[in-house]
Amino acid sequence: MKKKMLFIMLFVLLAGILSSCSGVAQKDSGLRSMSVSGRGEVYLIPDVANINIGTRSEAVDVASALSDNNKQAQSIIAVLSGMGIDPLDIQTTAFNVYPFQNYGMDGLPTELKYVVENTVNVKVRELNRLGEILDAVVRSGANQINGISFDVEDRKQAEADARRLAIQDATEKAQELAELTGIGLGELQNISVYSNGGPQPIYDAKGGGYLAADSSAPISAGQLLITADANLVYALK
Repeated sequence: MKKKMLFIMLFVLLAGILSSCSGVAQKDSGLRSMSVSGRGEVYLIPDVANINIGTRSEAVDVASALSDNNKQAQSIIAVLSGMGIDPLDIQTTAFNVYPFQNYGMDGLPTELKYVVENTVNVKVRELNRLGEILDAVVRSGANQINGISFDVEDRKQAEADARRLAIQDATEKAQELAELTGIGLGELQNISVYSNGGPQPIYDAKGGGYLAADSSAPISAGQLLITADANLVYALK
């Protein structure tokens, strides 16, 4: 019985020692690594624009509102086609029909009308004609321009450059920290790189991308920013 109790006590003691050693090893392993982050930024001049062009019609009956709106929409499409816009670059994004109640000065309902809205997204590939196109569609019946966004048709190389710059930035930081602390860098243990989504507009950009025509709407394309972030984990010697 005494031998059995002694064996159990030795087993518990040995397990405690092994557990303690394991915790120290994990702690030491955590202390012998360094994590650094870096960012890469690439600036681009936009080469395409997306504009939302809409027509809005009102009438006391749905049929009249729809008929008027169809005429406006067909006129806009004809103008865009005549200006060389590819039909594949014209896409309907919204079509709405709904009643609209008017109210008098006394707050009581008066005339009930019906509203028809038709919105198309147009991709413009010749940015130097953007002002001219906007001017033409408004004159042909468009009464809603719901925003303009700029983009770059092919940004694969820019995204690759942003990733490369992010890794380079993180690597330089790791080397700088190692020199400052007198610790040698070991092998690269882990690397993660991710993009921050699509191109972001630069609102304070200077120069480049300004579009204007004598009688057209002045439009400034500005610049776009593509970014990537990298995180590197190094073992320390």
